[in-house]
Amino acid sequence: MRAITIVLVAAFGASCAGVGRPQVQNAPRPPGASMWAEPTNLASRDLYNGPWGAANAPDPKDVYDLVELKHTGVNLGMTVKDSKGREWSVKQPFPGNLDSEAPVEVVVSRLLSGIGYHQPPVYFLPAFTLKDDFGRHVETGGRFRLKTDKIKEVDVWDWASNPFVGTKEYQGLIVLLTMFNSTDLKNTNNSLYERKDGDLIEQWYLTRDVGSAFGDTDLMAPRKNHIDSFEKMPFILGVSNGFVDFAYKGWYKNLVRERITPQEVEWACNLLGQLSEKQMQDAFRAAHYEPEIANRFIARLREKIQQGRALTLAAARD
Repeated sequence: MRAITIVLVAAFGASCAGVGRPQVQNAPRPPGASMWAEPTNLASRDLYNGPWGAANAPDPKDVYDLVELKHTGVNLGMTVKDSKGREWSVKQPFPGNLDSEAPVEVVVSRLLSGIGYHQPPVYFLPAFTLKDDFGRHVETGGRFRLKTDKIKEVDVWDWASNPFVGTKEYQGLIVLLTMFNSTDLKNTNNSLYERKDGDLIEQWYLTRDVGSAFGDTDLMAPRKNHIDSFEKMPFILGVSNGFVDFAYKGWYKNLVRERITPQEVEWACNLLGQLSEKQMQDAFRAAHYEPEIANRFIARLREKIQQGRALTLAAARD
């Protein structure tokens, strides 16, 4: 039995650890390719409705027609169509599962988009009316992601090999995901979207399925959306040989081990730290968090931001 368990764990680890050591690309960046755009209007950004606004939000009073049930992944879900003909991908929690990814995905998406990282249109409904072969009934809600002709998913991109390895936005994204205790950093969660802007076709490199976060980063069965675990787990352990030593314990250590400098951590923390208290609150409110729990998550994020900001001074003293 012990041998079988070891084999299963090894196989699971091999399947999860599919991110190689990132390598800086020498080839020129494709025209119109971007991962991040400097948020010149950061202070006025709406983190409740997000970058796509209230006009693209799902209507909680609408009736949604079932298109297809989800057949892959670890979360329940379905594709539905609203009365306007818009198609939505819905991610739902399993009944009784408190570690739901759905609200976390909305919050993390709001925080990332708020500071300039590209994100698709995602929203949260606590419940919705579904019409299927059994008639109309109320379903447990979740994350609603809109399929729109304004952006088109065309591919996935690789953490280890992409035009942004080594740039401040790439390094900063890894810092932020580490700060959020993101555990599911596999390549298939990275989406390449095309967006038409006049005659130019922009290529958006974004990390999309970001709900496996806000808990801990344990190798086996990490907690998600778990405030006690999120508060207890450290963020940064120190600096060694000019690189930051993160407390991250998950499968994707190649992304953080001896790769991130204190200056890169400070850049990401300064960026996130510019969000106001209201903006932070709005991000959690968009996912229907209870105020007490939202406040605890925000307080811990603020602590991590301060720790990251202090790194360069600490490194200079050493």
